[in-house]
Amino acid sequence: MVSITKHEDKFIFEVKGLHKLWAFKSELRIPVSHVSRAHQDFGKAGFWKGWRMPGTHIPYLITAGTFYLDGDKIFWDVVDKEKAIVVDLIDEDYKQLIIEVEDVQEALKLISQGISSV
Repeated sequence: MVSITKHEDKFIFEVKGLHKLWAFKSELRIPVSHVSRAHQDFGKAGFWKGWRMPGTHIPYLITAGTFYLDGDKIFWDVVDKEKAIVVDLIDEDYKQLIIEVEDVQEALKLISQGISSV
């Protein structure tokens, strides 16, 4: 699971608990201007996530870490796909963050308000 906060001109995506171990990452700091949108996309939660480097993938249980799919670098941290959001990025190493959050609507609202203020 990932918590999201906005501090000045950056979103901070903090990986929680043991997910840090599974994802090989504890946080991502992304400038607000590099976030194009956030949305839900249940189609992204299919079986094939891409090539894992480094990360953890136990089908239908957890996907966490860095994955490469169709030449794009994507960060995953999802156990419950119903609580997953997709954050589309521009001018970043990662093309997308696909992350599980505590409250989907609250996370989408925070990101949308943040990017609309830029």
